[in-house]
Amino acid sequence: MSVSELFSIQGKKAVVTGAGRGIGKVLALALAEAGCDVSIIDINLENAIMVAADIEKMGCRALALKADVTRATEIKKAFEDIVREFGRLDICVNNAGVCINEAAEETPEEHYDQIVDTNLKGVFLCCQEAAKTMLPQKSGSIINIASMSGTISNFPQKHAHYNASKAGVILLSKCLAVEWAPYSVRVNTLSPGYTRTELTGASKHLWSQWETLIPIKRLAEPKEFIGAVIYLASDASSYTTGSDIIVDGGYTAR
Repeated sequence: MSVSELFSIQGKKAVVTGAGRGIGKVLALALAEAGCDVSIIDINLENAIMVAADIEKMGCRALALKADVTRATEIKKAFEDIVREFGRLDICVNNAGVCINEAAEETPEEHYDQIVDTNLKGVFLCCQEAAKTMLPQKSGSIINIASMSGTISNFPQKHAHYNASKAGVILLSKCLAVEWAPYSVRVNTLSPGYTRTELTGASKHLWSQWETLIPIKRLAEPKEFIGAVIYLASDASSYTTGSDIIVDGGYTAR
């Protein structure tokens, strides 16, 4: 097999959650550019439809679906619609997530629940539904978007509940990787560092301070995660499962 064939995902069927904007949108478009038919799951249907339209302009099939990743019934229906439309599922990128900066002692219960339900429970529900198709077909790659915050404590902002949820995603993925290895279904995490997105835009006043802590001295651009996702989605990573790939400009290497 040539190198280009090893990294090829041409003709694969993929789904990306939270793909209406930010990192999810960039990854969904990259998968389409690489030859995948892509389903877009987002809580904002209008955004999902626009991304799907961009994918179709590339000559790939796309499906825009509205679903809240914290609702099991909505996720179940979304994945059923995907399989009905495309017949199978080869790649599942669980990207949907939220973050709230606040001190632990001041965090209201509803904020804790929102963070954990979206970032951890949402990933679990999507993995569960993806597995219902991938396990019987004995193939598939699940890529859960965690964060470098799953392995470190951030500074100066405070979001203990967010970090705990992302640490949970990393360990959940390792557990699923072991459970599903006999079915040739791989589960890995991609952990981005500080990135220029709509989500971190709310903390733009901290960007210059973050940059002083990053060895590369700048925030990441969403496109800089494409390579890792293509690797994890393709046969190039056929022996990679239960791994956490940290792409953070050297932040956690300090």
